[in-house]
Amino acid sequence: MTITDDIVKSLRNPTPLYAVAGTADLAAEKLREVPALLEKLREQAPERFEKIRGTDPKDVQQRVTAQAKGASSKAQTKFNETITGIDLDLKKIGGSVQDLALQGVGRAAEYAVKARETYDELAVRGKGAVAHWRGEAADEVVEIAAAVEPEPVPAPEAAPEAKAGAVKKPAARKSAPRKKATDASAE
Repeated sequence: MTITDDIVKSLRNPTPLYAVAGTADLAAEKLREVPALLEKLREQAPERFEKIRGTDPKDVQQRVTAQAKGASSKAQTKFNETITGIDLDLKKIGGSVQDLALQGVGRAAEYAVKARETYDELAVRGKGAVAHWRGEAADEVVEIAAAVEPEPVPAPEAAPEAKAGAVKKPAARKSAPRKKATDASAE
């Protein structure tokens, strides 16, 4: 295939547009949930503000200090365990580095697969959304056409024999006879 064929093929592929439409549809769905969340926050805000106002700043400071000391001691313990567990054997370190690199490649491949699955899901959602939007647009066009179109005029009464099922065929059209070309030498 030539480069131009590849470009034309990629430009004719609607999947990226469907993925964008799916993203827009998902965003619209999530935005519809925002008013309910805002209402919930508005209802809970006075209660939470009152709880914060009633809290003694010294109690908060003591809790934060205790949590910081606990986290610091856990980090120091973990660091000491790690340092004592390090083996300075270069072969083992090299193997560990290689294992970590392979784990990184595996994670990257996993994320690529997840990204592709998400992309495909958005494309499917977008295809459905576009079909839905087109259907709504078609319904609107039909409604507009019905509103604009004049009422049909009733047909005049047909002859009695037409009512009985007799169908008259129009007479065959006769064409005028063609003039024959005369030979110029005959004159």
